Amino acid sequence: MTASGTSSSGTSSSGTSSSAAPAALLVLATDLARQAGALALSMREGIEQESTKSSPTDVVTAADRAAERVIVDGIRAARPGDGVLGEEGASDEGTTGVRWVIDPIDGTVNYLYGLPQWAVSIGVEVRGVTVAGVVFDPAKDELWQAVRGSGATCNGRPVRCSSTTELGQALVGTGFGYDARRRAAQARVLPELLPACRDLRRMGAGALDLCAVAAGRLDAYYEQGLSPWDLSAGGLIATEAGARLEGLGGAPAGPGMVLAAAPGVFEALHDLLARYGMDADPLES
Repeated sequence: MTASGTSSSGTSSSGTSSSAAPAALLVLATDLARQAGALALSMREGIEQESTKSSPTDVVTAADRAAERVIVDGIRAARPGDGVLGEEGASDEGTTGVRWVIDPIDGTVNYLYGLPQWAVSIGVEVRGVTVAGVVFDPAKDELWQAVRGSGATCNGRPVRCSSTTELGQALVGTGFGYDARRRAAQARVLPELLPACRDLRRMGAGALDLCAVAAGRLDAYYEQGLSPWDLSAGGLIATEAGARLEGLGGAPAGPGMVLAAAPGVFEALHDLLARYGMDADPLES
C-alpha cells in the first residue's frame, strides 16, 4: 500500500501535509501495533485481572495499560501535536487534525483466559475521517492493514469479503454487551436468526470480527455497543475489502449498531435485526 497524489512541495493534492499522508500514518501505526502486541504477548503468562470498567465482567489488565502507554508514547515521540483516544483513558484533542483511536487489547477477556483471539487495534483519523487502520493479532501473527481508497490486506496479501448472496448460507458473527440487561435484550433476536443463517459465532473481539468479514471468514457481523476504538481500524479494513458497513435504518455504524456484511446478505440481515429493534438500548429506556 502506498500513498498517491503527493506533490514535490510535500503537500498532497487533497491539501494534506505529506507527513500526515495515510501511507505514512499506516507505517507508524503498524510499528506501534507490533510493539504493543509483542509486549502484551510477553505479559500474557500469569496475567491477572487488575480492575473493571463498565461492569464486573468488563475487565482491565496491567497489559492493557502497558500496551496503551507504548502506543501513546510512540505517537508523542513521532507526532507530538496529534490527538489520541484510547480505551484505557488516553485522551487529547491535539492540534494537527490527526487523531489516533487506540484499543491496546481488543478482546481482553479472551486475553485473560488465554484464548488466542485478541488484538491491538489502531485507527488513524484525519479531520474526523479514518484514513488508515491496523489490527495486529499477535497470537496468530496476523497483521491486518488498510488505507482509505487502497484496499485491505492480511500479512500483505489483499483480502475481499465473501460473495454470499443468501442469508441461509451466511456464517454470522456477533457480540454481546457486558451489562446483563443489554445481554438479555440482545438475546431476543437469536431464536429467529439462528434458523435463518448457516450458523452464528461469538468470538469476543470486535476488531477481529470485522477483519474476519473483510477476509470472508465471516459473511456478516453485527454488534450493539461498540466504542470508537473497537470500530475505527476494523471498520476501515472491512469496507476496503468490499463489505457494507452501516447501522440500522440508514444510520452510520456506531454504538447503536454496527452491521458489517457482504453486500449480498446485508439487506436481509439488516431487516431481521431491525424487526427486533436491535439498535434500541435497554439501559436508556
